[in-house]
Amino acid sequence: MRRGVGSSRPPFVVIYSAAVADFETITYVEDDGIAWITLNRPDVLNAFNQKMRDELKFVWRELRWNDAVRVVVLTGSGDRAFCTGIDREESINPEIQQKALDEGRLVGYPTPWTYDDPGFELGPKANDMWKPVIAAVNGMACGGAFYMLGEVEFIIAADHATFFDPHVTFGMTAGYEPIQMLPKMPFGEIARLTLLGSAERMSAQRAHEIGMVSEVVPSAELHERVEWAARTIADSPALGIQGTVRALWAGVELSRRQALEVANFLCRIGSDPRELIKGQERFSAPRKEWRLR
Repeated sequence: MRRGVGSSRPPFVVIYSAAVADFETITYVEDDGIAWITLNRPDVLNAFNQKMRDELKFVWRELRWNDAVRVVVLTGSGDRAFCTGIDREESINPEIQQKALDEGRLVGYPTPWTYDDPGFELGPKANDMWKPVIAAVNGMACGGAFYMLGEVEFIIAADHATFFDPHVTFGMTAGYEPIQMLPKMPFGEIARLTLLGSAERMSAQRAHEIGMVSEVVPSAELHERVEWAARTIADSPALGIQGTVRALWAGVELSRRQALEVANFLCRIGSDPRELIKGQERFSAPRKEWRLR
């Protein structure tokens, strides 16, 4: 057992470091303030199984204590898919399903009132991790991928990326996934995407038009563009960045008046006087060259 890299966790709590942990379904790399998390099951289009759920939950929770990491990039291995949702080969065993059907219950649960959705372990916010996360989507993103995309701050997509939700096509209610994406998409767009199931896919260009994706780039440039954004965030004061992330999500989830009250609190505790002095110095210094999007 060892402490996490850059960890500020109390000394009596001993943990494994995400930076040195061995993962089976994801890869994890730290690079000067940026953590790169890659879903790494390309043989099944990066579909998540129980092991990936466990590993993502672990790494998101470790990142809360890792002061060396100030921003996270989440992506998928290969260029065919970011993630295609739950691994149905693992999750839907016909014999187990039939037994549960005969008994009139859900698999693994005694009654309909007891249910833990498998996607709740996948995203950063579900695991109380409030450092900014950028998603780099290279290929398909569908179904359960929206648990993760719904909880990132913004998405940069390769020009061949596509988005769809096949739940209804296969007789399932699309519930959690469209709710996760509603803050990022107009109602009519997420309604169309989910109700048409696997019959239609949204292009990266269309996703950009509706504001779901912040930028569309050629596949070969995806890493470079995402790294530029991540580096810019990583070079900013961490306390102010995390306070801003909290404020943004409060604005999404609360009423306007409630969110403004929360903002009063966030601005008080999220302003480091030392960083304000440094900020004033940067304000007076020659400015860095900016880019136009």
